[in-house]
Amino acid sequence: MEVEVELSRIIINETSDQQVIVLKERHGTRGFPIVIGIVEIFAIDRRLKGILPPRPMTHDLLASVIEGLGAKVERIVIDDLRNHTFYAKIHLSIDGRTVQVDSRPSDAIALCAAMEAPIFVAEHVFDLTNQ
Repeated sequence: MEVEVELSRIIINETSDQQVIVLKERHGTRGFPIVIGIVEIFAIDRRLKGILPPRPMTHDLLASVIEGLGAKVERIVIDDLRNHTFYAKIHLSIDGRTVQVDSRPSDAIALCAAMEAPIFVAEHVFDLTNQ
Protein backbone atom coordinates (compact mmCIF):
# COMPACT_ATOMS: atom_id res chain seq x y z
CA MET A 1 0.00 0.00 0.00
CA GLU A 2 1.15 3.55 -0.70
CA VAL A 3 0.44 6.61 1.45
CA GLU A 4 0.36 10.14 0.03
CA VAL A 5 2.75 12.54 1.76
CA GLU A 6 3.66 16.20 1.50
CA LEU A 7 6.73 18.23 2.28
CA SER A 8 6.28 19.32 5.86
CA ARG A 9 9.60 21.09 6.40
CA ILE A 10 12.72 22.07 4.53
CA ILE A 11 15.80 22.58 6.69
CA ILE A 12 18.67 24.34 4.93
CA ASN A 13 22.07 24.44 6.60
CA GLU A 14 24.47 26.35 4.37
CA THR A 15 27.51 25.22 6.38
CA SER A 16 26.87 21.51 5.76
CA ASP A 17 26.22 19.26 2.76
CA GLN A 18 23.47 17.50 4.69
CA GLN A 19 20.16 19.24 4.12
CA VAL A 20 16.90 17.80 5.42
CA ILE A 21 13.39 17.57 4.10
CA VAL A 22 10.62 16.18 6.27
CA LEU A 23 7.81 14.25 4.64
CA LYS A 24 4.51 13.89 6.50
CA GLU A 25 1.38 11.91 5.73
CA ARG A 26 -1.15 14.07 3.92
CA HIS A 27 -4.01 12.64 5.99
CA GLY A 28 -2.22 11.43 9.12
CA THR A 29 0.49 12.16 11.63
CA ARG A 30 3.41 9.95 10.58
CA GLY A 31 6.47 11.47 9.00
CA PHE A 32 10.21 11.11 8.61
CA PRO A 33 13.26 13.13 7.50
CA ILE A 34 15.39 12.53 4.42
CA VAL A 35 18.90 13.94 4.14
CA ILE A 36 19.57 15.39 0.68
CA GLY A 37 22.18 17.53 -1.05
CA ILE A 38 22.44 21.30 -1.20
CA VAL A 39 21.64 21.54 -4.94
CA GLU A 40 18.46 19.50 -4.58
CA ILE A 41 17.27 21.35 -1.46
CA PHE A 42 17.68 24.73 -3.16
CA ALA A 43 15.90 23.47 -6.31
CA ILE A 44 12.97 22.24 -4.21
CA ASP A 45 12.87 25.33 -2.00
CA ARG A 46 12.97 27.78 -4.90
CA ARG A 47 10.32 25.92 -6.87
CA LEU A 48 7.97 25.82 -3.87
CA LYS A 49 8.46 29.57 -3.44
CA GLY A 50 7.69 30.14 -7.12
CA ILE A 51 11.22 31.34 -7.91
CA LEU A 52 12.27 30.19 -11.36
CA PRO A 53 15.97 30.11 -12.25
CA PRO A 54 17.09 32.20 -15.24
CA ARG A 55 18.23 28.99 -16.96
CA PRO A 56 16.85 25.48 -16.50
CA MET A 57 18.26 23.40 -13.68
CA THR A 58 18.62 19.63 -14.17
CA HIS A 59 15.15 18.96 -12.76
CA ASP A 60 13.63 21.62 -15.02
CA LEU A 61 15.39 20.06 -18.00
CA LEU A 62 14.04 16.62 -17.09
CA ALA A 63 10.52 18.08 -16.72
CA SER A 64 10.83 19.69 -20.17
CA VAL A 65 11.98 16.42 -21.73
CA ILE A 66 9.10 14.50 -20.12
CA GLU A 67 6.56 17.06 -21.33
CA GLY A 68 8.19 17.27 -24.77
CA LEU A 69 7.82 13.52 -25.20
CA GLY A 70 4.14 13.76 -24.32
CA ALA A 71 4.55 11.98 -21.00
CA LYS A 72 3.24 12.95 -17.59
CA VAL A 73 4.61 12.34 -14.09
CA GLU A 74 1.73 10.55 -12.37
CA ARG A 75 3.49 10.33 -9.00
CA ILE A 76 6.69 9.39 -7.30
CA VAL A 77 6.89 6.61 -4.76
CA ILE A 78 9.56 6.29 -2.09
CA ASP A 79 9.47 2.53 -2.09
CA ASP A 80 12.35 1.28 0.03
CA LEU A 81 14.93 2.04 2.70
CA ARG A 82 18.08 -0.10 2.70
CA ASN A 83 21.31 0.55 4.58
CA HIS A 84 20.15 4.07 5.52
CA THR A 85 19.45 4.89 1.85
CA PHE A 86 15.99 5.71 0.51
CA TYR A 87 14.92 4.50 -2.94
CA ALA A 88 12.25 5.98 -5.19
CA LYS A 89 10.50 5.42 -8.49
CA ILE A 90 9.10 8.06 -10.82
CA HIS A 91 5.84 6.81 -12.35
CA LEU A 92 5.37 8.22 -15.85
CA SER A 93 2.41 7.74 -18.16
CA ILE A 94 2.96 7.87 -21.90
CA ASP A 95 0.80 6.61 -24.75
CA GLY A 96 -1.55 4.76 -22.40
CA ARG A 97 1.15 2.87 -20.54
CA THR A 98 3.00 3.41 -17.29
CA VAL A 99 6.78 3.45 -17.02
CA GLN A 100 8.68 3.38 -13.73
CA VAL A 101 12.08 5.05 -13.53
CA ASP A 102 14.50 4.44 -10.65
CA SER A 103 15.53 7.67 -8.93
CA ARG A 104 17.06 9.16 -5.85
CA PRO A 105 14.20 10.52 -3.73
CA SER A 106 15.75 14.00 -3.74
CA ASP A 107 15.73 14.15 -7.55
CA ALA A 108 12.23 12.71 -7.74
CA ILE A 109 10.92 15.23 -5.19
CA ALA A 110 12.58 18.10 -7.07
CA LEU A 111 10.90 16.85 -10.25
CA CYS A 112 7.55 16.67 -8.43
CA ALA A 113 8.00 20.24 -7.26
CA ALA A 114 8.65 21.30 -10.87
CA MET A 115 5.68 19.35 -12.26
CA GLU A 116 3.29 19.57 -9.30
CA ALA A 117 3.00 15.78 -9.03
CA PRO A 118 2.07 13.92 -5.84
CA ILE A 119 4.52 12.09 -3.59
CA PHE A 120 3.74 8.70 -2.07
CA VAL A 121 5.57 6.46 0.40
CA ALA A 122 5.26 2.68 0.59
CA GLU A 123 3.70 1.64 3.91
CA HIS A 124 6.66 -0.54 4.90
CA VAL A 125 9.01 2.46 4.55
CA PHE A 126 7.17 4.18 7.41
CA ASP A 127 7.77 1.04 9.48
CA LEU A 128 11.48 1.03 8.60
CA THR A 129 11.93 4.70 9.54
CA ASN A 130 10.57 4.02 13.03
CA GLN A 131 13.05 1.26 13.87
